[in-house]
Amino acid sequence: MITFKSQDDIKRMRRAGRIVADVHSAMREIIRPGMDTMTLDEHAERIIAAESAAPSFKGYRVRGIRDPFPGAICVSINDEVVHGIPSRGRILGDGDIVSVDVGAFADGFHGDAACTYAVGRISPERENLMSVTLRALHIGVETAGPGCTIGDIGHAIEQWVLSNGCGVVREYSGHGIGRKLHEPPQVPNYGRPGSGITLKPGMTFCIEPMVMSGREPIRSLDNGWTIVTRDGSDAAHFEHALLVTESGVEILTPWE
Repeated sequence: MITFKSQDDIKRMRRAGRIVADVHSAMREIIRPGMDTMTLDEHAERIIAAESAAPSFKGYRVRGIRDPFPGAICVSINDEVVHGIPSRGRILGDGDIVSVDVGAFADGFHGDAACTYAVGRISPERENLMSVTLRALHIGVETAGPGCTIGDIGHAIEQWVLSNGCGVVREYSGHGIGRKLHEPPQVPNYGRPGSGITLKPGMTFCIEPMVMSGREPIRSLDNGWTIVTRDGSDAAHFEHALLVTESGVEILTPWE
């Protein structure tokens, strides 16, 4: 069931979103070649804990995966689409791209946002993938608002991504957010105009384009969590949590 947020709920969600944005500000400053991804995870968890909040992802369980997610954040490198597990042995290299997905639970509500970062100097192809994916997020945000449908958002994102020669992840999508990390509705990055539910003020949800430079099929690694492109092509991921207002949308995770 879709939940509509009260003014008090929205105030709490803004705080959770600000914590997430603060983590991304820190990631932007510290990501560099030679850093292991566990260091990123530890830094993010310290920021979240300092706000008397908790990581939304740590210990998160999904049916069909035996072990809960072990990290405070997801750190996905190059061909990893989503749900990369932080590790002391996973080292960022010059020229990599790394997607960091952050969730924070504060005052009874979740915030959730993702951003892909360049590690050192990256190739023009990776720069283009990041640019296409970030623009896809902006298009989704610009399309959203009261009276818009979920299909309108997905269609706008899909058309942009495909017109730039990239592929869109179809198995994973954006989602409602609030007291639970994942609430209805699902917000796919593809769709048919006019289809799906109509957005109304008080709804909160995440738009998160996941885009690959190659073909669209994906696969899961043996850990059960990490999703990679099947052809080994690069992937990028950007996400904002949004509130539908009377006149448009408010970004609840202002990491930009």
